[in-house]
Amino acid sequence: MISVDGLTVEFGGTTLFKDISFQINEKDRIALMGKNGAGKSTLLKILAGVRSATRGSVSVPKDCVVAYLPQHLMTEDGRTVREEASQAFAHLMETEAEINRLNDELAVRTDYESDDYMALIEKVSELSEKFYAIDMTHFEEDVEKTLMGLGFEREQLDSPTSEFSGGWRMRIELAKLLLKNPDVLLLDEPTNHLDIESILWLEEFIKTSAKAVVVISHDRRFVDAITTRTIEVTMGRIYDYKATYSHYLELRKERREQQQKQYEEQQKMIQETKDFIERFKGTYSKTLQVQSRVKMLEKLEIIEVDEEDTSALRLKFPPSPRSGTYPVQVDGVGKSYGDHVVFKDASFMIERGEKIAFVGRNGEGKSTLVKCIMGEIPFDGQLTLGHNVQVAYFAQNQASLLDENLTVFQTIDDIAKGDVRLKIRDMLGAFMFGGEESTKKVKVLSGGERTRLAILKLLLEPVNLLILDEPTNHLDLKTKDILKQALKDYDGTLILVSHDRDFLDGLVTKVYEFGHKRVREHLCGINEFLENKKMENLHDIERK
Repeated sequence: MISVDGLTVEFGGTTLFKDISFQINEKDRIALMGKNGAGKSTLLKILAGVRSATRGSVSVPKDCVVAYLPQHLMTEDGRTVREEASQAFAHLMETEAEINRLNDELAVRTDYESDDYMALIEKVSELSEKFYAIDMTHFEEDVEKTLMGLGFEREQLDSPTSEFSGGWRMRIELAKLLLKNPDVLLLDEPTNHLDIESILWLEEFIKTSAKAVVVISHDRRFVDAITTRTIEVTMGRIYDYKATYSHYLELRKERREQQQKQYEEQQKMIQETKDFIERFKGTYSKTLQVQSRVKMLEKLEIIEVDEEDTSALRLKFPPSPRSGTYPVQVDGVGKSYGDHVVFKDASFMIERGEKIAFVGRNGEGKSTLVKCIMGEIPFDGQLTLGHNVQVAYFAQNQASLLDENLTVFQTIDDIAKGDVRLKIRDMLGAFMFGGEESTKKVKVLSGGERTRLAILKLLLEPVNLLILDEPTNHLDLKTKDILKQALKDYDGTLILVSHDRDFLDGLVTKVYEFGHKRVREHLCGINEFLENKKMENLHDIERK
C-alpha cells in the first residue's frame, strides 16, 4: 500500500536517518519504536505527507486514504462535538451537493447531443457510483458510538468544542479519523489523552475494524495488544521485525549479542593484521603480503554494535529535607463547579515517605484534588500541608509550558541557583542533553525530550513532596523504566496520578481510588488492590 524507498532526513548538520526502505501492507499493525529523538514522529509526519524528506520517496496509491493523529493539535472552535466529529463525512456531503448541482444543470440543458452534455452525464454517473457505494445510512449512529467509545457522555455531544480541554479535543480528532475508515491510520501517542476505558475501546477497535495501522506509543500493554510488527528506528537505520513489541525486545537482545561477538572477533583480527604489518613492513620478502593487508584494512567495513539505551539516562533525585510526620492532611474536602459535584467528603492523611497512587476515570477528580493540595483552586473542607513541606509539582501540560524560544541550556540556567549552577552541564549530560544537544531550542524538541527537560527542572531544588500528574506521557519505554527506578529510590513523599499499571507496579504502597464522587483509600500496592477487587487490571475499574 505505502512504499518507502531510500528515505534520508538531514537537518542542522545531523542525519536523523539514512537510506531507509520498507513497505506498509494491508492489515499491517506496526509499532514504530526507538528512543526519544530517534526520529519516530518525523518519520510518521513524512508518511502522512505533512513533512518532506531530504532524499528518497514515499509512494501512496491514488485512492488510498491516510489518516494522521499528531501529538499536538491546532484545533478550531465554532462547532459542537457531534458536528466536529461529523466533519469526517464532509467530503461525502460535498460529493452529494456536487451530484445535486450537476443534476440540476442537466435538467435545464437541451444540448443533448453535444460532447459537453455527454461529459456531464459521465461525471454524474462516476460521482454517483462512488457516493452510493458508501453506506451513509448509519453515519449519525456511528458518530455517537465512536464518541461515546472514546469517553464522551451522550449529553456532551451537543456542547461546543470550546468547552473541552486539549485532551478531549484530541479525542474528537481521533473520532474523526476513525470515522473516515482510512486505509492507513498513523497514530502518534494516541493513549496520552485517554483514560483506561477509552484505551481498551481503542484497542478493540484497532484489532477488529482498522485496516493498516502505524502507531508510536509509550504504553507497553497497548502496543503489545494491537501490533503484529515492530519497526525500530536507531542510529539512523531501521530494523523491521514481524513480531510484537515484547517478542521484539528478545530478538533485539539476541541481535545485539551477535553483533557484539562479531565486533570483538573483527577487532581481534584487525589488531592481529596491524601487528603483522608493523612486524614485517621493512621485510622485502613480505612486501606484497604487507601491502595486501594494508589495502584490506582500508576497505574493511567496521561492524557497528547498536547503541544500548539502558544507562544513557542517570536519574537521581537529590536528598529531600525532612518534613513533618504528615505532609498532607485532608479532612472533609470536596469540590464542585455549580451543581456538578466532582468529589466530596475526602478524608485521609499521607505519612512522610509514603508513595501513593491516585487512580480512576478521567473527570473523577484526581487532577482536581492535586490542584487543591497545590492551593491552585478553592475547595470545601480542610486541607493542611505539614511542617517544612516543600512541594514540586509536575502537571500534565508541564512540557508545553516551557519557553519555546529558549535553548535547553538557557531553560536550566535561568532557574538554577547556588552550587547547582556549577553542575548544569553534568545534569544536562545525564539527561541526554550533552554537547550540541544543549544548544537546541525547546521548539525543535520532541514530546519526550520536552518531558525529560521538564522533569530535569524539578530536580534542581531538593523537595520533600513530589506530585506527578501523568509524568510518563511522551516518555519512551526505557526512560520510563529509569524514571520509575529513580522514584523508587526517592526518599521524600510521592503522589502519582497515572493510568499506567506497569509504571505503578512495585512503586506505590497505597492507592486512592476516585469514582462516584468519592475518594476511597486502599492500604496496599497496585496489584493487591486489583486482586482485592477481583479484577485483572485497571481496565476493569473503568468498566465498573
